[in-house]
Amino acid sequence: MAIASDSKLRVPLGTDPQSVRQRVEAMERLLERLFVIPGTKQTVGLDVILDLVPIVGDIAAAALGGYIVWEAKNLGMSKWQMTRMTGNVGVNWLLGLLSVVPVVGAVPTLLFRSNSRNLKIIKRHLDKHHAATATIDGEVTRPASAHAAASNPDPDRLLPR
Repeated sequence: MAIASDSKLRVPLGTDPQSVRQRVEAMERLLERLFVIPGTKQTVGLDVILDLVPIVGDIAAAALGGYIVWEAKNLGMSKWQMTRMTGNVGVNWLLGLLSVVPVVGAVPTLLFRSNSRNLKIIKRHLDKHHAATATIDGEVTRPASAHAAASNPDPDRLLPR
């Protein structure tokens, strides 16, 4: 297995929405897209690897998925979004737990990808409520008003010089 090319895991410690976004993206990358299966474009993460260990691996994977839900709670997401995210983690946990053969149990986890689903919910929330945290190919973008303020040192003038 080859490590995915975007596997840089920088984890900021701040409580601002941009730091939370980067932490959640790093955790999702670790859990869902850590390795690329050779000869395919299919990525595998720690979530699938943990599912190979009966019961204990499923619990550990659910706990790591729960971290993403906890970060979402700290962002002030709605109860409905939190319920959906908790349900995603729960379905992933049950899919792994109910499988009798560990390797077979990893297949539904590989296809369901609860952490990627949860990341999508969080990104949608952040894009709507914290637009300044939007990223394009890993780089932070500034809203137009911030760009205008940075390029215009005199706040009394509305037009650039």
